[in-house]
Amino acid sequence: MKNAEKLKHAMRPGHVYRRQDLEGSSLAVDRDLKTLVDRGEVRKLAGGLYYRPRKNPFGAAPPEDRELVRAFLKTDDFLLTSYNHFTQLGFGLTQVYNSYVVYNHKRVGEFTLGGKRFRFRVVPAYPHKLSKEYLLVDLLNNLKNLPDDTTLVLRNLRTRLAEFDREGVRDCVTRYGRPAAKAALQEAYA
Repeated sequence: MKNAEKLKHAMRPGHVYRRQDLEGSSLAVDRDLKTLVDRGEVRKLAGGLYYRPRKNPFGAAPPEDRELVRAFLKTDDFLLTSYNHFTQLGFGLTQVYNSYVVYNHKRVGEFTLGGKRFRFRVVPAYPHKLSKEYLLVDLLNNLKNLPDDTTLVLRNLRTRLAEFDREGVRDCVTRYGRPAAKAALQEAYA
């Protein structure tokens, strides 16, 4: 079996790998990766990131976003979200976004990984999973960054606040809220 084939078999379909993760599987990892990429058996996603595609009835499936970010950050400690989630809250937002937001403790900046745009932001704390209450606080934290009518959002906040678990909102705003989000919620609950 050729070295490139050995490397291919060491890579599980559907997983994203950093180049350094593969060094123990090949004596000439760069050459073998190039061979596999040229044959279309492995895809290069970004500098040092590679993906062995998983096959589905439609062809090769792209990597899952969470898997892509996990390999890039070399950790599972992050929260992957999008401003598109804010439209689900029903506050009148209509903008559609083509990038993701990654809250983490390691990286800052915009990166294109696997053809998708990710905005990495270092924040002191974030939950492990998205909740409706967290999304509300995150919306208020990012309100000034949104191109939508923010006065409409704040007006709708007052009328739709009863749809949220008050204790959950209080917990999220205490843990993750910025001063503007705390003030907006305090005014809305008054």
